[in-house]
Amino acid sequence: MKNVEENNNHRIAVPSAFETVFSHFYFAENKTNFPVTKTLLPSFQTILVFNFGTKSTLKSNLNTILEVEKCIVLGPIKQAFDYTLEPKSEILVANFKEDAFYRFFGNALLTHSLPIHPDALIPENCFATLWEELKAITNTKGRVDYILEFCKPYLREQNEITTLLANFKEGALDPIKIIASKMNQSERNIQLNQKKFFGYTIKEINRYERFLKAVELVQKSAVISEKIDWISIVDQCGYYDQSQLIHDFKYYMNISPTKFLKFQNDICGSKAM
Repeated sequence: MKNVEENNNHRIAVPSAFETVFSHFYFAENKTNFPVTKTLLPSFQTILVFNFGTKSTLKSNLNTILEVEKCIVLGPIKQAFDYTLEPKSEILVANFKEDAFYRFFGNALLTHSLPIHPDALIPENCFATLWEELKAITNTKGRVDYILEFCKPYLREQNEITTLLANFKEGALDPIKIIASKMNQSERNIQLNQKKFFGYTIKEINRYERFLKAVELVQKSAVISEKIDWISIVDQCGYYDQSQLIHDFKYYMNISPTKFLKFQNDICGSKAM
């Protein structure tokens, strides 16, 4: 954000002991007298949002409005959505990595990325109590440290298959085939594990990563030239043609590439929140 006074926001790194659980935390507050609205790009991560000030709101690409009163779980985030920080609102967001949401809750939001209160996912109503305890802590670092300690008893260890899936870095190879061979299991079983523990398929994440590469190329091109070479971006990212690229922009962000360029200052990248 260009004006720090408009909306104080920043990322918070996590200790190495939690690197397989959270990518980062994100804090934002609105100190102005006017609502501040931003668009969050898809990240394929599940997020846990705590709201400590006035109510914040989320709006899906179907224009469904949701008020966040205390805490809510969303994800995996597969399409962009708008979020509005009302005056005096304050949010803290935990970004789960890969299979960490399943390891924490023993579940995954597999179908519609529906918002849900986290207490609906575990037997005890501990998140209502956690919110009260976090509210009493006056600084963001203290809240993050408290959440990390709170998580420890609930986290399960990664199993061998999810560890292999999470650490697979050979982009030119098919992780399902390689891991199925290594584990002496069927490809179908590995696919089911991927969907169960991560909340999305390899095909879905590959499509998203291709789109994310296109977004990064568009942003870089916009810095050095007013005219974007769309044909070059289509070729570099492996799209069939420009219409397929446009389709992905509309699918993930509900806007065209040219509108994205116009409004990108109001868009938070997936790695920002």
